[in-house]
Amino acid sequence: MTQPLVAVSTDVRQFENYTWHAAPKQYLEAAVAGADVFPVLVPSFGDRLDLDELLDRVDGVMITGSKSNVYPGLYGGDPSEANGPYDHDRDATTLPLIRRAIERGVPLLAICRGIQELNVALGGTLHTEVQEIEDRMDHRAPVSDDQDERFAIRQRVSIKPGTCLAGIFGAGEVPVNSVHRQAVDRLGERLQVEAVADDGTVEAVSVVGATAFAVGVQWHPEYWVKSDDASARIFRAFGDAARAHRAARSGLRVAAE
Repeated sequence: MTQPLVAVSTDVRQFENYTWHAAPKQYLEAAVAGADVFPVLVPSFGDRLDLDELLDRVDGVMITGSKSNVYPGLYGGDPSEANGPYDHDRDATTLPLIRRAIERGVPLLAICRGIQELNVALGGTLHTEVQEIEDRMDHRAPVSDDQDERFAIRQRVSIKPGTCLAGIFGAGEVPVNSVHRQAVDRLGERLQVEAVADDGTVEAVSVVGATAFAVGVQWHPEYWVKSDDASARIFRAFGDAARAHRAARSGLRVAAE
């Protein structure tokens, strides 16, 4: 196999009288078309999974967005239904997977819910309704049945100089979409802010001292990866990191043999 394997998080959903562990097509399509990697879905079975066995075999981890929110009880927030819906099985899988991927130096890309999971996994907290905070924008999607309208690129974020994303885009402003109601509040340990919206909302973070690409973005680059240069650049960078990890693993395997 020439394509790197990338582990992809799954949501747990009930429909058609079955329990499904699934990921939206847009993320899988972006992994293939944008990063040129082979996505592998990871069932949300929590501590029943041997994450080290998984990370021995993959070259990257992608944590997707989702309609569900990280359970507030995991970061000292209000676990009321108003701050849901929740997916406890996903939380029990992604949070330890994120921590272990960082420890193992496996490239990590965390999108929307993913950046929130990354922040919570490293001890941070979340705003549950960012649009209710004084002087903050409404970052939620427009009300529409048209997904292209909901995911339209409609705001700009400022990339901080000297960061990982500055290496991808250059410092300055980048146009993105915005489809979220929750956002980073207190920053997790080892995280640094990579980008902010005009209202100061954290839009991207990276892991300080990580030995591989480890970035979270609050927007949705997967949706426009085939037509938007900024979206494509994120996935290319992640794919390049996965290929570098694969090459390093292959070299170690050959040396061991």
